[in-house]
Amino acid sequence: MDFLDLHTHKTAQQSGSNSIQSLSLTSDLFLAMPKTKSISVGLHPWYATLDQLELQMKYLSVLASQPNVKLIGECGLDKLRGEKLENQIIILEAQIRLAEKLNKPLILHCVKAFSELMEIKNRLKVTVPMIIHGFNKNEVLGQQLLDKGFLLSFGTEILKENAGAVKLLQQIDTFFLETDDSETPIEEIYNTAAKLKNRTVDEIKACIFTNWKKLNLL
Repeated sequence: MDFLDLHTHKTAQQSGSNSIQSLSLTSDLFLAMPKTKSISVGLHPWYATLDQLELQMKYLSVLASQPNVKLIGECGLDKLRGEKLENQIIILEAQIRLAEKLNKPLILHCVKAFSELMEIKNRLKVTVPMIIHGFNKNEVLGQQLLDKGFLLSFGTEILKENAGAVKLLQQIDTFFLETDDSETPIEEIYNTAAKLKNRTVDEIKACIFTNWKKLNLL
């Protein structure tokens, strides 16, 4: 069983694993979008603009319907970068509606806007899985997100001793692992997760494979 890297900005050749490459429709990367490799595609909150939303959503609707697009995003909210929050919410909600129409999970970027994200999920009654990528916050916030039905993906934060993400990971079995834009190999992240949970690497692989299968993404 291979390593699953849920969210990476590397190509398949660079990652050397079963990975989902994240592409942004606001970048030229989408012009060379692979037709067979598993990818995610969306409007990243750092770069998406409201004045381009209608055109980009038309294009995203076409791209996201392809079978190799496993996740919509990364999309989300960021109070430190990008358009004003009100505009980011409109952009995110458009992508949520698309994800619901296609029945595909969302991979989410969130910075200092978790309460807003939880409110959106509740208000729109989102039924598709919503996965927070690169979770690196405290244990309490993580549990609040889990209680609201979000899923979490962990990256290099779990390499830091006593991080909130470490404590949370040790308590749950439904999670994913990723490299994001890090140079850290996915194998190292899996090895760390295995040690933290007192399991073998193969057991962690099997756990994540099961979680992936539950999303009907195989």
